[in-house]
Amino acid sequence: MPLRFIVTFVLMFFFAAFARAETVLVWGDSLSAGYGLDKGQEWPALLQTRLHAEGFRHVVVNGSVSGETSSGGRTRLPAALAEHAPTVVILELGANDGLRGLKPQLLADNLGAMIDAAHQARARVLLVGMRMPPNYGPAYTRRFAEVFADVAETKKVPLVPFLLDGFADRPELFLPDGIHPTAAAQPRIVDTVWAGLHPLLATEGKQSARR
Repeated sequence: MPLRFIVTFVLMFFFAAFARAETVLVWGDSLSAGYGLDKGQEWPALLQTRLHAEGFRHVVVNGSVSGETSSGGRTRLPAALAEHAPTVVILELGANDGLRGLKPQLLADNLGAMIDAAHQARARVLLVGMRMPPNYGPAYTRRFAEVFADVAETKKVPLVPFLLDGFADRPELFLPDGIHPTAAAQPRIVDTVWAGLHPLLATEGKQSARR
């Protein structure tokens, strides 16, 4: 077979495989953007490695921005949905709303609007919850945590109740600011997110790990 036909066949195979790859869009704040970490240490990057190890072709796009609020995420999301056409959106926003003491109802409205936008773009959504430290008062911290469960139930989307589940009380797994997890904590976050994400991954997005 002439070399040019071999090259053409290889390129066609490559582009066909790329075209079949589905996108997972991570839509969060500094907890997902990798604040204070070296590039590649943040949990969305580790999630990409996990997907490949599990035999999934999905490509992770990390659209997280440090300091982002639910209002900012709501404003930016339509353009990201149009650009990346994700099949799954991991929605991790709200921490900065809580730290600023914003009204929980505003957070609920913004989360709901982002879920609606993702569904209209034919993307499945995994909602990731957050909790506030106790110094914000029992009434506010309780209502803040309830927002995520309420939105997940109303919009009928799966929920990871707490991004930092299992280590939020371990200061050695946080940077000196006491807010952002260290590199050592990132695999724990992947495990937490994976439990909610795995059921959302379409079987056609998986390839045999034996290949």
